[in-house]
Amino acid sequence: MPEICRFYGIVIKMFWEDHAPPHFHAEYGDEQAVIAINTLAVLQGHLPARALGLTVEWASARQQELLDLWQLAQALEPLRKLEPLG
Repeated sequence: MPEICRFYGIVIKMFWEDHAPPHFHAEYGDEQAVIAINTLAVLQGHLPARALGLTVEWASARQQELLDLWQLAQALEPLRKLEPLG
């Protein structure tokens, strides 16, 4: 699963040919969550409140880029890195 971004100890990844709805995976320490791109809702898993807040802030500013990467991943194309929160 390619890493597409890393900031404040949070690692953002996306699988190729993953199941719908469009989403990304966020990891912080031993915690993991699957987050929907369109709604920014947690679909599965858990992150500490601060890590989740930072992740949602980051994703909110990059929703279109994340959707573009989702389309690339579905087509088995290489994924690029996105800018971290900063």
